[in-house]
Amino acid sequence: MRAQLVVTPCLSICLALPLAACSNAPAQRSFTLQGQVQSIDAPRKLVVVKHGEIKGFMPAMTMPYEVEEAKILDRLAPGDLINARLIVFSNGAHLSAIKKVGTAPLEQPPAEAPNPPAASSGFELLKPGEAVPDGTFVDQDGKKRTFGGFNGSPVVMTFIYTRCPLPTFCPLMDRHFATLQKALKADPAMKAVHLVTVSFDPATDTPTVLTKHAKSLDADLTRWTFLTGDRDEVDQFAARFGVSVARALNDARDITHNLRTAIVGADGKLVKVYTGNEWSPEQILADLKDLGSQK
Repeated sequence: MRAQLVVTPCLSICLALPLAACSNAPAQRSFTLQGQVQSIDAPRKLVVVKHGEIKGFMPAMTMPYEVEEAKILDRLAPGDLINARLIVFSNGAHLSAIKKVGTAPLEQPPAEAPNPPAASSGFELLKPGEAVPDGTFVDQDGKKRTFGGFNGSPVVMTFIYTRCPLPTFCPLMDRHFATLQKALKADPAMKAVHLVTVSFDPATDTPTVLTKHAKSLDADLTRWTFLTGDRDEVDQFAARFGVSVARALNDARDITHNLRTAIVGADGKLVKVYTGNEWSPEQILADLKDLGSQK
């Protein structure tokens, strides 16, 4: 699987694996990582690495990792082959002990189609004020749902898959939504707001899995709904919000995606889209209050 912080052709990010669910769980875990540097974002202390399977933790993937020491990035370049230690703790992860062991040409992305689909194809990004399409889904109870069924309530929606291993990606979206749920319950003015988590991994995230996942988050299913559905339909729906999902042909677990979270008004129109994992529950709550004041 792979994960992505921003929408670019070459970066990947994600984001529900509770690493510290047990009180006796170790404070941090360390794994050996071997891979190739794909790109570097020095100001944010990030390096995108395409790496092999990390036994006991995750399959092969391409993902941005924070580095323990920013100065190491001065000695790295795209194409470098590295060995490193992946340090995973309760709410984050970083690479340490990075050692360059060689270099190799980067794999080239497939050539773009000579005639890309026009904006009218239905894949163009939604703009604030535009109506969200009425996608068809299946919820955690196995019931068919349409997105239009949420009309009448403001919706905060995010896109994840439950097997995402790093705590700063999909699991962070889960934690943020759990925090939002508590805040919404505590504020009578927010009683109409509904939370929606959409999985783009229907092969794994069946209704049974989503129910178990919801329980692990102590989700109140009267105001927090978990959806999945036909893979292509979910991908097309998510693409309208800027979510990019790609799956390796030789390994269904190898998923490349970015993160998008959105507010949709009670009228079914898009209000705002948040990019990546840098938003906070407080920011969304403030935007929801602004939305309420505009009525």
